[in-house]
Parts: sequence; C-alpha cells; structure tokens
Amino acid sequence: MKAKTSHPLIVGTVILTLTGLVSRIIGFFYRIYLSRLFGEEGMGLYQLLSPVLSLSFSLTAAGYQTAISKLVAEQTAKMKKISLRPMAAGLSISLPLSLLCNAAVYFGADFIAAALLQEPRTASMLRILSFSIPMSAVHACVNGHFYGIKKAGIPAASQLLEQIARVGCVFLVSGQSLSTGRTPSISVAVLGLTLGELCSMLFSLAAIWQSPGAAVSPLHSAHRVRQSLSRQSGVSAGSTLYRGLLSMALPLTANRIVLNLLQSVESVSIPSRLRLYGYDNTTALSVYGVLTGMAMPFIFFPNALTSSVAVLLLPVISENYAVGNHRAVKNATLKTVKYCGLMGIFCMAGFLLLGRWAGTELFHSPLAGYFITTLGFICPFLYLDTTLSSILQGLGKAGHIFVMNVICLLIRLAFVFLAVPRFGIAGYLWGLLASQLTLGILYLTDLWLFLKKTT
Repeated sequence: MKAKTSHPLIVGTVILTLTGLVSRIIGFFYRIYLSRLFGEEGMGLYQLLSPVLSLSFSLTAAGYQTAISKLVAEQTAKMKKISLRPMAAGLSISLPLSLLCNAAVYFGADFIAAALLQEPRTASMLRILSFSIPMSAVHACVNGHFYGIKKAGIPAASQLLEQIARVGCVFLVSGQSLSTGRTPSISVAVLGLTLGELCSMLFSLAAIWQSPGAAVSPLHSAHRVRQSLSRQSGVSAGSTLYRGLLSMALPLTANRIVLNLLQSVESVSIPSRLRLYGYDNTTALSVYGVLTGMAMPFIFFPNALTSSVAVLLLPVISENYAVGNHRAVKNATLKTVKYCGLMGIFCMAGFLLLGRWAGTELFHSPLAGYFITTLGFICPFLYLDTTLSSILQGLGKAGHIFVMNVICLLIRLAFVFLAVPRFGIAGYLWGLLASQLTLGILYLTDLWLFLKKTT
C-alpha cells in the first residue's frame, strides 16, 4: 500500500518554523554581539535605518510577493503545470520600482539623513543600504513563486543563508578591524545586511533557474512573457495577468505604505521627543538603540512560534469558512485564544523574573533589563494578536485589520508626541501597552461579532 504523502502546507509550516527559529537564534546572538561591539548609541544609529528599509520594501516588493504567490497557485491549479508568468510579470514592475528607489535613496541620502531621520551620520549607511533594495525586490518575487507552488524550503533556505552571510560578513570585517587596533564603524552592520540580501537573491535565482519551465534567466523573462502574452488573443491575456497582479498588489502595497509611514514617523520621532524631555543627542540615541535594538527583539523572540501558527491558521480558517463550517472556525479561534494566551502569560512571567538579568548579563546594559521587564506585560496581547490577525485574514477581513492597526499606531503616536516629552521613554512604553491592549480588544470584538452572527 502506498504511503500517504505529507500535506505540503504542514511540511512547509514545519520547515518555516524550524528555519525561522534557527534564524531568530542566530539573530538573537548577533544582536548581543552588535550591542557589545558598537554600544548603545551605535545601535540607535543602526535602528534609525529601519523606516527607510521598511518603506522601500513596502513600495517595491511586499504586495507583489503576495500577489505572485496567489496567481501562481491559481494558474498552476488551472493549467496543471507550473507557470513562471506571474513571477516574471511581478518582476517587470517590482524591479524597475526598486531601481528607482535605490537611486532615490543613494543620491538623496544626505537629505534623508538630515531632514527625515534627523541624524546626518546615517547618510553613508543609507548609501550602502540603498543597494539592498533591488536585491530584496528580486528575492521577494522569486519567493512569492515558490510559496505559490508550496515549496517553502527554498524561501526558508534563502532566509537562513541571508542571516548566515550577514553575520559572517560582520564577524570577518569587524574582526579584521579589531586585529589591527581599529574600532569598526556601525556601517559594517549595514554592509552585512546588504551582503546578506545579495546572497539570498543569488540563491533564489539559482533555484528558479533549475525549476520547471525556467528556460531563461528570470531577470530577462519579463519581456518574453509580454511577447508571448501579446500573441495570445491580442493583448487580452497580458492585460488580464497584469490586471490580476495589480488588483491584488496595489491594495496590499497601499496598506503597507500607510502603516509603515506611521511606524516611520514613530521611529524617527522617539529620539527627538527624548531630546525635548531633556536628553542630549547621544543619550537619546542610546536609549532608542537599547529599546529597539536590544529589548524589543528579545521580547519578540518567542513570536516565531505564534507566527508559524498563524501561517497554518490562515488556510485552515479560509477553507472552513469557504465551505460554511463555522463550528470549525469557532473551535480554532477558541483554541488559539486559549493556547496563545497561556503562552503569553508564561513568557510574561519569564521576562518579569529574568528580564533584568538578561539585560545586564547578555547585553551589558541595565537599561535593556528595565525595558525587557517592563515590556513583558505586553506579551499576552502581542502573541495573541499575531494569530488573531491571521484568523481575521482567513475570514476576508483584511480591511478591518488595516483600520484597527492604524488606530493602534495612532495611539502610539499620541503617546510619543504627548507623553514622551513629559515622562521620557516610560511614556512610550505606556503607549506600547495601551496600543497592544486596544488591538487585542478590537480583534476579539470583531471575531466575537462574527461568531455570534454565524452561530
């Protein structure tokens, strides 16, 4: 009797979970190394680059990766063979956008650093970072193709390779500098980030080159796709593909840009609000670096588990909702609330008990210990919100999720502008707690109203 084949969704989730955990473990120790090598102020400078990186990815790649994944899955199911056309169409839009973004960040680095990030020292780092943008776009489009054909191993392997290349580059370059008696610059970390993107892009391109249907390089296939589509009933096939791609990608892109703009305003404003509180520039950057570069990654570390659960929940909820099995949706929701809530309470207790030790012993920063202990209170809401968001996505409530996230970001911004100048960084921590609590209540209320209506 033939053995039953494992479900690709479960296999993919296991692969993503394991590689995600390994990547986070590597990243965890990498953060410790960076904090000890570059200090609190250096971490603050490095973290200021996050808004630029997030916005550029949202503009050029994030929405297209998801759209490619959905289109590839649909076309493969209909045609009974793997199609490279959605990926090539996505690349023909995403790559030019990313090159324009690359040029804008490179040549506008001085203006972005001084006027937007309010820190001229980030200009040289922005120029290095700009070259990672087109690499990230290509990598995202190729990953979208592999997610669409349920081959999660390729994106997972590229993610792990990216992390290893990034960390290896920083270790080698900084080690060389230290051996000659020179103190390495924080720009080394940005160089490692860019090299990591290069390695993951090359790995992804090599994988797509070997995949079924890849007769030519994907970077040169977009033109051939347009030609072949134009020969099929005029331009109707081509316009249908691009229309389908854009109809999915543009709303996702718009939502991501709005959310990232709000997050960028928040990130850039924290150091300036701390200066209004009375800190000098060095202290403000140091506090910001400890919070966002040390404490918050530590708090988010267990979220790798809930993120993997979210990956599994989305198709399960979607499938049961589509066939009208509302009892299964309700049971999955109740189990999610129960187990993720318990995990959050357990992690909260761990951070409250061990937070100060972790900050002092791991990061050599008592301030990091204070932040970890304080942020521990958001764990029950933080981990639960990740999976509740996935359930709502499966129920087709993406618009609701967007509105609720905007509300919570506005709450955090209100605390940044009103509470931080008066109470210091404690005002921002209160804002984080208030926003996560609000988001959890909004998610649960939306789900409760849905379940009440369908039962």
